[in-house]
Formats: sequence, structure tokens, C-alpha cells
Amino acid sequence: MKWDTVAIVGVGLIGGSLGLALRQRRLARRVVGVGRRPSSLRRAREAGAVDATTTRLERGVGDADVVVVCTPVSRIADQVRKAAAHCRRDCLLTDAGSTKRLIVERLSDLGGDGPVFVGSHPLAGSEQSGVASARADLFQGRVCVMTPTPRTPRGAQDRVRALWEAVGAEVVVMTPQAHDRALAFTSHLPHLVAVALASTLPEGYEKLVATGMRDTTRIASGDPELWVDIFEQNREKLLEGLKAFDKELAQLRRALESQDNKVLHRLLAQAKQSRDRLG
Repeated sequence: MKWDTVAIVGVGLIGGSLGLALRQRRLARRVVGVGRRPSSLRRAREAGAVDATTTRLERGVGDADVVVVCTPVSRIADQVRKAAAHCRRDCLLTDAGSTKRLIVERLSDLGGDGPVFVGSHPLAGSEQSGVASARADLFQGRVCVMTPTPRTPRGAQDRVRALWEAVGAEVVVMTPQAHDRALAFTSHLPHLVAVALASTLPEGYEKLVATGMRDTTRIASGDPELWVDIFEQNREKLLEGLKAFDKELAQLRRALESQDNKVLHRLLAQAKQSRDRLG
């Protein structure tokens, strides 16, 4: 599938990578970047992520076949709704947010005779941000979760699937609620734990840090503003994950305090098996 015009709202790491993939694979005749800061949009043009840019949302989405909103999650619903008011009636709207339930609920009325919104989330981010870190192959071999509702037209679902598959992703369908619970355990809790671990490092120990500390805290370098939004929107499921983590940590603490090496070995072996299954 090829598109005439794709508008990307928020041309950072994810939006910029999508633009690069679309342009390098010649999947769109024109890619338009929409943003708030002219300097960021200029960098997107210089990086080759977009053909044209604008700070005016209504101008950027007016001729689009597809609009992909890649802003922080707290702004996605508002940006999609504003775009829907200015794009064509047959335009497809989707996003790349790492939380889904609140976004999908707030946009549940979009569809019918007007533009249709289908939630999506490519699992392809990193601790880096900005279009300077964008890569055309970012989505290659990665999973993209699509979160339609019972009201979502099948044709719109097929079009969103085609978009992400065209840039190399494997599309998996989940409910917004199931997505948020899964991501709480697989993404949001790991980030929270990495933040806590990084914060425990005493000052002056930096020269003694080897790969273990660096690997396990890498994601703590992520944008704090972006992660505050994610934690807030998925607070309930994240707290559920944190409760499970506290339980595991308590078992390790008790084994250490009681010098029970047998239990400690069992816990370490279970963790090794779980990690090894990830490949």
C-alpha cells in the first residue's frame, strides 16, 4: 500500500523514524511534519524525515490520507481531536502512544461518517529522544500493538495494520486495557525500577560502574516529562506491577537476612529461566 500524503504530528524519535521509513521505502508521495517549535521542524527536514513542515495543525493535516500523532501521551487525545476537525472525512487517524485505555476512551466517538481513529503503539522506543536519533529501520522486526474497539470499522483496522507492516513491524491486536496491563509489566515497571536503581548510586562511584549497572539503568536516561505522562496515564496498572515487584524483592531480602542460600539460589535460578526465555 502507498499513500499520497501522511501527516506526522510530533517529529521526534518515533515520528521522525516513521517519516524516514516512509520516505526511504517510497511509501508516501509526501510526508508532512507538524510540531510546535520551528527549530525542531527544521531539524526534521534536514534529517530527511519529512518533505514539508508546519506549526499549524490544520494546515498540516488538511490533505492527509493518514495522520499519525506521536506526541507525549498526555497530548495525544487533544491532538487527534483537533486533527479530526480539519482533515478529510476519509482520513485515517492513529497514534504511537505507549498507553492506550484513556486515549481510546477519549476518542471513542470518532468514526462513523467522519475520520476514524484506531489506537496503535509501536514497541520500538529507546532512552534517546529527538529526530537526531531517528532511524528508518527502527520498526523493522518490532511489534506494533493495535487497539481497536468493537466499534472500529474493519477497513480502518486493515489500513492501520498496512501502515505499520509497510515499515517493517509485526502487528498484534489487543484491547486497550490488556495493552496497558502488559506494558505496565514489560515497559513502565522496568523504567521505574531503573530510575530507582540509578538513584541509589552513591556519588563518587561512577568510575567503578561496569556493564551491569550501565545495562540495567540505561533506560533511566529517558525524557522525564514523557515518562511522568506515561506513569500518570497508566498509574493503576503500574501500581499493580510495582506490588508484584515488591513481593519478589521482599523474598530476596528475607533470603539474604536469614542467610538461606537454598532459597536464594532458587530465586536466582527462576529469574535466570525467565530472562533466558526472552532470547
